[in-house]
Amino acid sequence: METKWLEDFVSLAETRSFSRSAQLRHVTQPAFSRRIQALEAWAGIDLVDRSAYPTRLTPAGETFHAQALEILGNLQAARNLLRSHQAGAQDMIEFAVPHSLAFTFFPHWVMDLRQHFGNLKSRLIALNVHDAVMQLTEGGCDLLIAYHHPSQPLQLNPDRYEMLSLGHETLAPYAKAVGGTGGGAPLFALPPPAGRSVPFLAYASGAYLGRLVEVITQQAQPALNLEPIYETDMAEGLKAMALEGHGVAFLPASSVRKELKAHRLVRAAPAGQHELTMEVRIYRERPELSRLAKAGARALWEFLRARSERRPPAPAAAPPASRRTATVAQPPV
Repeated sequence: METKWLEDFVSLAETRSFSRSAQLRHVTQPAFSRRIQALEAWAGIDLVDRSAYPTRLTPAGETFHAQALEILGNLQAARNLLRSHQAGAQDMIEFAVPHSLAFTFFPHWVMDLRQHFGNLKSRLIALNVHDAVMQLTEGGCDLLIAYHHPSQPLQLNPDRYEMLSLGHETLAPYAKAVGGTGGGAPLFALPPPAGRSVPFLAYASGAYLGRLVEVITQQAQPALNLEPIYETDMAEGLKAMALEGHGVAFLPASSVRKELKAHRLVRAAPAGQHELTMEVRIYRERPELSRLAKAGARALWEFLRARSERRPPAPAAAPPASRRTATVAQPPV
């Protein structure tokens, strides 16, 4: 028995769809199906009625669903109880953050907080997007920071979780800079000449940024004709490959700030083309429902709420390409 099998089963019970649950769990559908089958083999009985559409649970599955929720809840309660014994745990604010934000956004953001909010003790839990969300929903962190785009919303119930916006960031294609001055030209440019393809450094299947890249490429006219030659689920890994000249990578602008300044990377397409603007959001469990409710986390949230209320409203439409910011916006203080 593996606890992830229980989490898979609970997800399937909620979505009634193998494909949707596989996407939410960031695994392929065949892998997800094998894990459900492994759980059924452990239980010794069918838990899912595969003859129905949408998928439904068998009577045994309905019974086991309640037990799975209780087991997962008890495991989380036990972990929280153990963590309460950690020295200094009550004044340590724990953040669950996807890798792409953990490397670039988070250090700068915390430095800004120290200057305007005051000193704070923080623990960073860097994960993929799904596992970062699970940290929040399972009570494993105080706050979650993640990207948001309307095409790929996080599955968080607004009745239980609240959100604040921390700014916006652009996802765009970059390639190694070659020749010339002032940054040079991209080694690979988009779109490629007719009949040619471009080596593509891709995110692994199921990665959140990878799904946003799919949105960009599906809307591209003419087609970008990208040829995948490498994949990983981490933006930093794609950046390293792009710096070596292996191909084009779609990266958050904050992750390439230093490389652009040093003229090591350049945009692989003109500004405003083949890009997408994401929102950076922070989430927490509503105080009246919270299982942690640390005083420091509450104080930080109120500071961020007040700062957000002082920020000018976002424009109704995206600004012209020449004026689009390349970094996460810093709100006024």
